[in-house]
Amino acid sequence: MEHQHDHRIHKHRVEAKNLVYSIALNVIITVAQVVGGLFSGSLALISDALHNFSDVLSLLFSYVAHKLSRQKASINQTFGFKRAELIAAFVNSFTLVIVALYLIYEAIGRFFHPQEIASGIVIWLALLGIVANGASVLLLKKDANHNLNMKSAYLHLLTDMLASVAVLAGGLLMKYYHIYWIDSVLTLFIAVYLIVVGADVLKKSVKMLMLFTPEHIDVKEIVREVHKIPGVSKLHHIHVWHLNEEELHLEAHLDCSHDIPMSEFNRIVQEVEEVLYEKFGINHVTLQPEFHKKDPKNFIVQD
Repeated sequence: MEHQHDHRIHKHRVEAKNLVYSIALNVIITVAQVVGGLFSGSLALISDALHNFSDVLSLLFSYVAHKLSRQKASINQTFGFKRAELIAAFVNSFTLVIVALYLIYEAIGRFFHPQEIASGIVIWLALLGIVANGASVLLLKKDANHNLNMKSAYLHLLTDMLASVAVLAGGLLMKYYHIYWIDSVLTLFIAVYLIVVGADVLKKSVKMLMLFTPEHIDVKEIVREVHKIPGVSKLHHIHVWHLNEEELHLEAHLDCSHDIPMSEFNRIVQEVEEVLYEKFGINHVTLQPEFHKKDPKNFIVQD
């Protein structure tokens, strides 16, 4: 099998220290909001604390996954731990949805049995959450544009900052207008928003972990483009998948139009790599050469 590595992989350097700073900030927020929520009786504040605790876990997981993903491949781990960040993104987004469902359950119960809440504590701790989570969001914003793992952590923090804004608004309404049921309503809004943002990252991470063909890739278009290259008879048995966010792989059988030497096949492979990289962003290509091999060639995709 002819195996060609294309080294044109554009890697964005993730600042792992920003994750450490964000973890420290969220530990402080979580402890403060748990204590404040118990003293004030605010479900929205406790729900925000639970979300912050999930943030701490997700950030720790993201940090470990990031470190693992940078380890080199070995005989026992031929791909290294490059998919660790995808697993982290999956777990983080999944827990985000689970936390949201729990908050909905609690909010519905509290809505029918509203309780008087110490709004002053709620207001000050909501302000703390806005400042600390806002700082964490700014720390991770740049990396979130280039890395799904970091994006899942970033979304945890962004939604928590927005949740703190909602809690602050609720605290003000409770303090000046004594509208205590607003606590449950805000919790419901926070939870629904968590489900929306979490489900998007969950969907993307599942597709990558399942080795699905990326949505922007048209396999039939790949075949049409490769068939234009002189010396190519048929490209078939194709698989296209993300190893991680930086590496897009393709493996396939390449049936040649003539019985050619390997040096000529190398030329064809080089042209195929150029086409796949320039038009589809595929940067790792593995091709099995064939000539009149007796196997079914009418399948574009087959195990």
